[in-house]
Amino acid sequence: MTNTPFQASRWKLAHGRSLELGPRGVLMAIINITPDSFSDGGRFIDAAAAVSAGLRAVEQGAEILDIGGESTRPDAAPVTAVEEQARILPVIAGLARETDAIISVDTYRAETARLAVEAGAHIANDVYGLQREAAIADVAAATGAGLCIMHTGRDRQKLDDVVDDQFHFLDRSLAIAAGAGIARERIVLDPGFGFAKDTDENLELMARFGELHRFGLPILVGTSRKRFIGAVTGRDAPARDVGTAATTALLRAAGAAIFRVHDVAINRDALVLADAMLAAKNSRRDTKP
Repeated sequence: MTNTPFQASRWKLAHGRSLELGPRGVLMAIINITPDSFSDGGRFIDAAAAVSAGLRAVEQGAEILDIGGESTRPDAAPVTAVEEQARILPVIAGLARETDAIISVDTYRAETARLAVEAGAHIANDVYGLQREAAIADVAAATGAGLCIMHTGRDRQKLDDVVDDQFHFLDRSLAIAAGAGIARERIVLDPGFGFAKDTDENLELMARFGELHRFGLPILVGTSRKRFIGAVTGRDAPARDVGTAATTALLRAAGAAIFRVHDVAINRDALVLADAMLAAKNSRRDTKP
């Protein structure tokens, strides 16, 4: 099974929802309810502030709100499942009451994912690609949640070739999903920019992004404010939104479907321009004899 980069598909999600992917880029807003995330830690630790931030992101153009309760930066202090759930569940429930936007839970824990879907989430976004708690795949199968399966190089030996390692890791993740009975129409992949990848590896992954379409699945990217953008631009994390928007436009042109970002407004403009360029390109191709 293969997809062209811009072939429309419908991502099936929990609670009978779905989202069309392909014709235009989709923005996923990052809402971290953490004290220590690398660029926005502590901003939304209060549930009411996090709900307000989510509603503002929707007004700015986000279609998905990604709610996380544990920082994934390399030196972050781990939190318990109980603490993670106490942070995110009130926010998810509040957003489910206040907006029709799609809600994603950023967790690798099966029980947290189950409770989040029960509270109103539609997607489970697992930064360990189902390979830390495989039972999260069973939760997705039981609840009908959409799955975002991310590649990571953490806690394992990577292959030398950055794209070969994508297939090495994600093929195993997809086998776990298939074993749980999850249909491919419920799955989106994330190549995991920044997760145990140095600057050269991230740039090579961008340059060779088209090779990932061999998976035949929509692709989400999360470059927002990542260290490799700082390495190239010389900017600290809070000042990397322009660099992020540049990667958004480049990766949209290369076929990415969803963009996980901190600053929705600037990335919306980048996507609008990229989509306009692609529409012009496709129109010209369609009118050629």
